[in-house]
Amino acid sequence: MTILHLTLKSLNNRRGTAMLTLFSIALSTALLLGVERIRSEARNSFANTISATDLVVGARGGAMQLLLYSVFHIGNATNNISWKSYQEIIRHPKVSWTVPLALGDSHHGFRVLGTTSAFFEHYRYSGGRSLEFHSGHSFSDLYDAVIGADVAEKLGYRLGQGMVVAHGAGKISIVQHADKPFRVVGILQRTGTPVDRTVLVSLEAIEAIHIDWQGGMPSPGVQITAEKTREMNLTPRSITAALVGLKSRVAVFQVQRFVNDYNEEALSAIMPGVALQELWDLMGIAENALRIISWAVVLVGVTGMLNAILSGLNERRRELAILRSVGARPWQISILLAGEAGTLSLVGAVSGMGLLHAAMFLLAPMVASRFGLSLGDGLPTTDEWQLLGLVVVAGVLVGIIPAWRAYRLSLADGMTIRI
Repeated sequence: MTILHLTLKSLNNRRGTAMLTLFSIALSTALLLGVERIRSEARNSFANTISATDLVVGARGGAMQLLLYSVFHIGNATNNISWKSYQEIIRHPKVSWTVPLALGDSHHGFRVLGTTSAFFEHYRYSGGRSLEFHSGHSFSDLYDAVIGADVAEKLGYRLGQGMVVAHGAGKISIVQHADKPFRVVGILQRTGTPVDRTVLVSLEAIEAIHIDWQGGMPSPGVQITAEKTREMNLTPRSITAALVGLKSRVAVFQVQRFVNDYNEEALSAIMPGVALQELWDLMGIAENALRIISWAVVLVGVTGMLNAILSGLNERRRELAILRSVGARPWQISILLAGEAGTLSLVGAVSGMGLLHAAMFLLAPMVASRFGLSLGDGLPTTDEWQLLGLVVVAGVLVGIIPAWRAYRLSLADGMTIRI
C-alpha cells in the first residue's frame, strides 16, 4: 500500500474533521484570490480612468492636484486658463485635438462640467473605450444637459427632466441659477469613472448662467433672462483645464515644455498616466492592508488545520504504533501526516479557486453594472497560480510540525495505555 493510498484512507476515516478543515482552507483561499483579483482590477480601472489622452493642461501647480480636479473632479483649481491661452495651445502644430473643461458648479452634490461635443468624441477610459449613451443624445440646445449613470440612478432622473444648477461645488448651495434651468437630453452608460457622477453641459451654457454674475455673485440690479442670453456672445473668457491629444506621442515632451514655459500665464501640462501611477503609489498603504488581511485569513485556515491534526494526534497514537509494528518506518509516519496536510491544502486551495470563479461568474455582471469594475475573463492569472502554490506550500510547512512530533513517538509509547 503506497503512502498516498494510506493518506487518502486516513483522511477518509476522519472525513468529518477533514471536510471542515478543507472548507476552511477553501474559504480563506477564495478570499485571498478574490482580494488579489479585485485589487488588480481596481488598479487597472484606476489607471484607465483616462486613456488615449497625452496631456492634461491647467494652471500652474502640483501634478496630482491638477489630475484630481480635472479628471476626478476632486478639489478646485488654483486658477483658470484664459481663452486666449487655450487658443494658443490649439494652434500648436503638434496638437491633434483638445477638450476644454470648465468646473465650478454643481447639482445636488454632483459636479457640473462645461465642455464641448469633443468630450464625447475624444474622452477614452479603460484602455480606449469611448463613451456610449444609455439613452438620449449629446447636448444640442444651449440648456441641454447630459448626465452620468450615478446621477441618473441616485436622483431618479429621466430624459426630459428639468434641473437647476447651483453655484459652487459643495453639496449644499444657497445660490442657484434658477432663472436658467436645464433639461436632461442624454444619459451615459456606466463607465466606472468620475463621468458617472458628472452633469455635462456646454461651455456656452456655463457662460450663459454666469452672464449676469460678477465676482461669484449675481450682479445687483442686473438680470438677463434665459432667452436673452441666446442672443449674446457666449464665448468663454476662461476654462479650468483641457485634455490634449497629439499627432504623435513623440511630441509629448515638446508640447509639455511649450505649455510649462508659456510666457503669457503660468500653466502646467502633465502626462495623466504618470500622474495616475504616482497617485496610486500614495494609496499603496491601503493596498498592502488588503493583502495583509487576506493572508491573515489564510494563516487562520492553515492554523486551524494544524490544530485539527495535533488535536487528533493523541487519539491516533495506537494507530501509528500499529503502523510501526507492521514495519512502517518513523520517516514514513512523518510523510503520512505531512501528506495529509499537503493533500488538504491542495484540495482546499483548488476548491477555493473554483469557489471564487463560480462567485465571479455569478456576480461579475452586477459588479460591472454597479461599480464599473471588470473582474476579468474568469481564467486564473499567473499571479493567482503563484498565490495558489504559496497556499499549498504553507499547508505542507505547517504539516511538518505534527509530522515531527509523530516521528519522535516511540513504539513503546504508542502501545502504552494511559489512564
